Amino acid sequence: MLLSGFTILKLTAHQLPQDSLSIRQARPIKEIVVTGTRNETDVRHLSQTVSVVSRTQIEQSLQPSLLPLLSEQVPGLFVTARGTMGYGVSNGAAGSISLRGLSGGSGRLMVLIDGHPQYAGIFGHPISDAYQSFLAERVEVLRGPASVLYGSNAMGGVVNIVTRQMRQDGIQTDVHAGYGSYNTTETELTNRIRKGRFSSIISGSYNRTDGHRTDMEFEQYGGYAKLGYEVTRNWNLRADINLTHFNASYPGPVHAPLLDGDQRITRGMTSLAIENHYGKTSGAVSYFYNWGNHWINDGYTPSSGEGPQDSRFLSRDNMTGLSLYQSARLFKDNRITVGFDWFRYGGHAWNEFVSGEQTGTKSDLVDKHEDELAGYLDLRQDIDTWLTFHAGLRADHHSRVGLEWVPQAGLIFHLPHAMELKASASKGFRYPVLREMYLFPPQNPDLKPESMWNYELALSGRLMNGRLSYGLNLFYIDGKNLIQTLPNPNGSGMLNQNTGNIQNSGIEVQTACQINRHWSVDGNYSFLHMKHPVVAAPEHKLYAGTCYEQGRWQISSGLQYIAGLYTQTVPAITENFVLWNARASYQATSWLSLWARGENLLAQKYEINAGYPMPRATVMAGVHIRL
Repeated sequence: MLLSGFTILKLTAHQLPQDSLSIRQARPIKEIVVTGTRNETDVRHLSQTVSVVSRTQIEQSLQPSLLPLLSEQVPGLFVTARGTMGYGVSNGAAGSISLRGLSGGSGRLMVLIDGHPQYAGIFGHPISDAYQSFLAERVEVLRGPASVLYGSNAMGGVVNIVTRQMRQDGIQTDVHAGYGSYNTTETELTNRIRKGRFSSIISGSYNRTDGHRTDMEFEQYGGYAKLGYEVTRNWNLRADINLTHFNASYPGPVHAPLLDGDQRITRGMTSLAIENHYGKTSGAVSYFYNWGNHWINDGYTPSSGEGPQDSRFLSRDNMTGLSLYQSARLFKDNRITVGFDWFRYGGHAWNEFVSGEQTGTKSDLVDKHEDELAGYLDLRQDIDTWLTFHAGLRADHHSRVGLEWVPQAGLIFHLPHAMELKASASKGFRYPVLREMYLFPPQNPDLKPESMWNYELALSGRLMNGRLSYGLNLFYIDGKNLIQTLPNPNGSGMLNQNTGNIQNSGIEVQTACQINRHWSVDGNYSFLHMKHPVVAAPEHKLYAGTCYEQGRWQISSGLQYIAGLYTQTVPAITENFVLWNARASYQATSWLSLWARGENLLAQKYEINAGYPMPRATVMAGVHIRL
């Protein structure tokens, strides 16, 4: 049972989804993904690299959040943290996802749920506390630009959460509960039903912690429901809703402790989709809507002579969209996908005064929506048995900026011994978000879109009848018009400006091996060179893990080494550290298992967010009941 980011699906050639192209060479193992192309596709036909984290790995991680597992398993991906649980928003927040030096905190990396964009409409960044483990059947991470299929905020890549499924008739209920360091509690209840053509999944969770510092409490409620119905053999309906509410306190950096830094955040998403699956064509029409309510008290620092804030920041944002695509095999060894997207996003933000001379009044900050309308074409063509050509083009029109053309192209060489050699060039772009243009100094309404090109060479393969997998990626990123906050050239203060550029390059290595029925090992390494260093993108990132299964026992352990991690750039401060984590579970009865996990067992002293020291060794233990 592999722990690595390589998910292995054992399918014979005639069992492959009919929507996939066929390679007329013997391949004992196939890997099917939906990210990088809208339909189910053999990953070997994609010119870009997709890492997959399976449901088995998610359950083995014993984590309520998906992001710590992704940070371990996906080379080049790193997630900031500041405590045992909870990422928060606003000042001192964590949960920023970076990939190859491009940060999702600035809207350069997109998180999807079943292919639907998930980000705050005003701020344009993912809300990390909403991505909980009970949502996911698997997670697919496309490393590199995905703007052809997903538009603006997929400039640096995408994290696609594919939601849970129930494949066999029956009823299954799971209860997960644990308690540990700093009065931390985590709970989850999931019920799954499948009966004939109908299926449903309902999940709920409650998590909380006191935190390892004063005024660092975190409390979270989450719920998810998904309904599916197979109208006919070829047509499916599905609808889902996900709600998350969290209350967070942030204590400020250790050198300037903060009081009353409180947040109350509610996020939600819902979608409705109609899907069709035929022998030579498949597609879907889907509508989605996500929203958020934010209440934030930025607090004050008594040591600097500050008093309580007179106002509270409030915002309501939303994003709605319509997406449709149809993929067809028009002739032999060909697949063409045509798609259409419409997005509308934005919201209203204001300050509400609770004390002082303006008590009871409001001060508007921004109240605006923008639209994005796009069409795209994705083409894959086999040339004999040894080559696949993959290309795409998107025409994206923004209500404020105008038209943006987004191309990509790649070649995949199918080599002997189950090897693939891929070469690709792809463009990514990002429209400025409302926060950068209209919200808070140094806003600038005249900002232009960012853009970049990613050039990549990748080699991957399988050995030992598929028990050993490996991958090697070399990439170079060349970007322009990056938005940076710099001194205002036409006056005092600071101003958001299109003056930055990216020149990032690196190496990513990933491998996994099922040694025997009891032992498996996996590892990954990434090296990132940045001409212009940024926060939260380590130069070196190494992970090595092992898993042992025997009878009722399952024990796994992993070491993660981080070096050259900038916690701030002016003045430059970097961190190097080694984390040792371990997990164990014991199947006490057919329905009850006991589990425990330990993190930072070497008790390393380190920071990821400057001024926010991470906790030393922590432990959690609990039960899992399956009925």
